[in-house]
Amino acid sequence: MKTYPLEDVDQLPVWRRPIAYLVLTAIALPLAFATWSALLNNFVIEVAQFDGADIGMLHSIREIPGFLAIGVIAVLLFVREQVLAMVSLILLGVSTAVTAYFPSLGGILMITFLSSVGFHYFETVNQSLQLQWLSKERAPKILGILGAVGSAATLVAYGLIVLLWEPLALTYNIVFLLSGGSCALIALYCMFGFPQFENKVVQRREVVLRKRYWLYYALEFFAGARRQIFVVFAGFMLVERFGFDVHEVTGLYMINLVANIALSPMFGGLVARFGERRMLLIEYTGLVLVFLAYGGIYFFNWGVLLAMVLYVVDHMLFALKLALKTYFQKIADPSDIAPTAAVAFTINHIAAVFLPILLGLLWVVSPAAVFFAAAGIACGSFLLALLIPRHPTPGYETVFSGRDLAVAE
Repeated sequence: MKTYPLEDVDQLPVWRRPIAYLVLTAIALPLAFATWSALLNNFVIEVAQFDGADIGMLHSIREIPGFLAIGVIAVLLFVREQVLAMVSLILLGVSTAVTAYFPSLGGILMITFLSSVGFHYFETVNQSLQLQWLSKERAPKILGILGAVGSAATLVAYGLIVLLWEPLALTYNIVFLLSGGSCALIALYCMFGFPQFENKVVQRREVVLRKRYWLYYALEFFAGARRQIFVVFAGFMLVERFGFDVHEVTGLYMINLVANIALSPMFGGLVARFGERRMLLIEYTGLVLVFLAYGGIYFFNWGVLLAMVLYVVDHMLFALKLALKTYFQKIADPSDIAPTAAVAFTINHIAAVFLPILLGLLWVVSPAAVFFAAAGIACGSFLLALLIPRHPTPGYETVFSGRDLAVAE
């Protein structure tokens, strides 16, 4: 494949530049993953008769590739980042497409594991490419725009599900095939339709663990823990407790998407203006309140309307996760971006491997306790975010670091 210097990309047609590549992949990923997520709870309950313990096991299995994302570093010894990204995206698309052909517990676990390998390896490399290709000044706004693009693509897919599910008697098989196949086709186009962009800064090809990144590592760990509770149990609650059908769950997702289309670019601008510290503190405060209210739904028997509102607010707050990416970009050695993306994904998924199955067992006893635990985790994130400086830079990664101190490894 032809390589092209990153500093000369302005000479390329707009549709062959890195931004176009990132936009297309931002569309492809949610076509497969978000559609799978929207249908998952109904699919496993209706087809495979899952209970809380089963869904916890499923998500623990799904997160194992995320825990092993550090293996990306070894693969990059032999494969370019862009190639690995597209191969991973194709694997995600194909695995999603054939999901309905494996309706048993064992089959669902197997195909979920394969799609998860594609998802997590793509996300690891994609984050690295984003931070390498975008300048520090433009990154927050562009990342916000990419989030909005992904939400718009997902909105179209969900809109078709809501409008056509009952009139056309759609099946899980048809929807999985169309969404996963579309993802794989876009990935194939990106693989062969773009040059390999060559960065002046050569990325390290070994595991990188630096003391000065400790706060970033800790924030990633807590983010992974609380994210799993939302991903696994928030939607499951709507189906199990309130009996939501496929089109109702998807309709709620659509509200989330409309909000994200409007808010993601705005959040990117706010991060650029006010800094990562303030915006992350807002996110974590909101998450504490949301998870406490989730627990109250079970503890005080609050109704379905509150559950729907909380689900939307919860999803909106996660759009602020771009601030964690840009915080790392500001403190990182440019050659550390690829290996640290892999390390961070592994750290993010440490809790994700064991939390879903343990909390799935707790769910059987007390669903409220699961959400109260999530509120405690969000409190931990808030306390850590207080340590982020207003203007982080290499050598000034936390409020305890001196601006003029030498960077300690």
